[in-house]
Amino acid sequence: MSVRSALSTFRGHRDFHLNLIGRRRLWFSISAVLIVISVAGLLIRQLNLGIDFRGGTLLEYANERGVTTDQVRVTLARFGHEDAVVQIVDQDQISVRTGTLGDRRGEVTEALAIQAGIPASGISAQIIGPKWGQQISEKALQGLIIFLIVVSIYIAFRFEWKMAAAAIVALFHDLTITAGVYALVGREVTPETVIAILTILGYSLYDTVVIFDKIKENAESQALVTREGYSGTVNLSLNQVFMRSVNTSITTLLPIGTLLFFGGDTLKNFAFALFVGVAVGTYSSIFVAAPVLAVLKEREPRMQQIRQRVTARRPALAAVPEGAGHGAAESPAPTPRRQDRRLAAQPVQVSARPRKPKKKSRAKRKRR
Repeated sequence: MSVRSALSTFRGHRDFHLNLIGRRRLWFSISAVLIVISVAGLLIRQLNLGIDFRGGTLLEYANERGVTTDQVRVTLARFGHEDAVVQIVDQDQISVRTGTLGDRRGEVTEALAIQAGIPASGISAQIIGPKWGQQISEKALQGLIIFLIVVSIYIAFRFEWKMAAAAIVALFHDLTITAGVYALVGREVTPETVIAILTILGYSLYDTVVIFDKIKENAESQALVTREGYSGTVNLSLNQVFMRSVNTSITTLLPIGTLLFFGGDTLKNFAFALFVGVAVGTYSSIFVAAPVLAVLKEREPRMQQIRQRVTARRPALAAVPEGAGHGAAESPAPTPRRQDRRLAAQPVQVSARPRKPKKKSRAKRKRR
């Protein structure tokens, strides 16, 4: 592909010609491997829950000497609190979230007070119990269940229940992989992480609905479904919206990446969950939700009959797994209708020898 063609395709002026549905087993295998790794990470390494979930201590005090967050972390590390979350609020206030201080609470507060140039009594210490984090988890789980139910009902009424089932499969795919990545890298799970994960679900669903809407639009053409089969129609739809989904994701990932690399500690955790979720959500919308829909629809008796007729008309499809579809990636034998178009498009060759004028009959000459 030339640079001009690649640029034209990137801008959406040309459609892709990829056999995405025909290679659905490859995409399913990749997703299965990612899910297995994610589940293993959740079971073996487990999630690194923050103090909001496991309990701890919140310290707040004035920053009279202008110490940095790194200096505060070094001080806390001497007492075994290397994982403390330190933030500077309003430029003159320090907020520290760490585990339970225990018997060394006085020593820790005294060291932090000397470092900040304030008396030890100026440090406000608040003990956070794990029940608060448990309440957050319960509310988040309730919200997730309600969200999935409402989404399923909406998609079932807007499209059909098989599209709703495919969308739910993609959402669980995104949740599992995002949580697994969090467990594998060991990032701390905070309430901001829960908010980010719920935001991810909304973005992934948006991308899936856009693709399903294009599939529904193309599937309403009976001639197209009869000629290409349902899988071929899905494959054509994916090629038409492929760059739209990719470009939308890129424009979303750029500002998230800025927060991830240049934001504070709290923003970095939030941005990391968003970054992973948006990337995985874009993948699942194209390579999971649409192929699952094609598999479900190809099991219908009517779609099986259509596929048998398409396979009989195009023997090259016999080598493709059932329900795979061919789309624009293949070059099937031209149908009679296409041959007629090609013949009609050919220029008519005109003989270079000029025609002789016809002689008039004798009767016409006598009349004159």
